[in-house]
Amino acid sequence: MSLRALLWDLDGTLLDTEHLWLQAETDVMAVHGYEWSASDQRHCLGGPIERVTRYMSECIADDTSTQLLAAELLDAMEHHLRTQDHAWRPGAVALIQQARSAQMGLALVTASHRRLLDALDVTLEHNLAQALGGEPPVFSVTVAGDEVHATKPDPTPYLEAALRLGVDIDECVVIEDSPTGVRSGLASGALVVAVPHLNPIEPAPRCRIVTSLEDVGLDTLRAWHADS
Repeated sequence: MSLRALLWDLDGTLLDTEHLWLQAETDVMAVHGYEWSASDQRHCLGGPIERVTRYMSECIADDTSTQLLAAELLDAMEHHLRTQDHAWRPGAVALIQQARSAQMGLALVTASHRRLLDALDVTLEHNLAQALGGEPPVFSVTVAGDEVHATKPDPTPYLEAALRLGVDIDECVVIEDSPTGVRSGLASGALVVAVPHLNPIEPAPRCRIVTSLEDVGLDTLRAWHADS
């Protein structure tokens, strides 16, 4: 099968937003008397929010509900997304440009909730289209974590993205930065390109680990896909 689509993770893969998640998590936990650390963030990297808030609840060690923590975390993260600048991860825009020129399918697949994608909508699509010299939307499909019955590390989000694009998952490459996201991509049956950000990625069959997307072009992805 030929390569027909790229399925992109958002946080830490397409956009450099992990520092905003750290701020949001730190803000929420400070209210509850806990000093959140970079180590805590790495433990929770890749979400989903249910796993993050369970961990937060365990850190607080009181009767604060995970539902309350989730609401507070979403509020804090939406505020940061709407009020702060965010940068593209190295090499991401160039690779998307190549895929777009080749009329390849593009999907954004995130464990974040739709409200956070909505908070990014203008910045993400307008600025990305501007960087690519075209018109939005860049991603014809977006899948949010609260729109599927099971989110990462379950394969459902990536399988849903392929279904909506009208391609077989074997015709896709998943691009991820976290162990949680890599597990999701591999479980879907796609070839995964992992760009470790805050946490290392363990080698696995059908997973290519790279230092930066600046080192990866569409021809490289096609060759890896053909060999997988």
